[in-house]
Amino acid sequence: MALEIERKFLVPDGESVPDGREFEVRQGYLVLGPDGAEARVRDQDGACSLTVKRGAGLVRGEWETPLAAEQFEALWPATEHARVAKTRRVVPLGRHEAVVDTFHGRLAGLRTVEVEFADREDAAAFTPPPWFGPEVTDRADLKNQHLATAAGPPRP
Repeated sequence: MALEIERKFLVPDGESVPDGREFEVRQGYLVLGPDGAEARVRDQDGACSLTVKRGAGLVRGEWETPLAAEQFEALWPATEHARVAKTRRVVPLGRHEAVVDTFHGRLAGLRTVEVEFADREDAAAFTPPPWFGPEVTDRADLKNQHLATAAGPPRP
């Protein structure tokens, strides 16, 4: 099993985010299960994938496989009521990368930032930079799978 070890934070309103690579993301959920289980498709600036995740919190199981654009488009209609659209910015942070998502549509105004780690010790040793807001790693209402079906952005 592949593991994703990741911490997630809010980016406060009005906070400036450093420069980085940017691209558009369409993400839709095919399956939303108990305990954070999910199956989703993503088009990240033309790079399409199918991802299955299991678990919640800091460490989750994650399996990802590339999809051809045609495969993504064939599956996309099945996600009609469970989607998010966002602009993603990848910001270098020393030996890590911060992945900043600025949501669109009904979630406009919400910005989150995630950092992936090699192991639990690396995650525990990480000190967020000043432009990061509160940590929300364990908040189910701020997981992308929940946001995909939410009526609007959650309260901070």
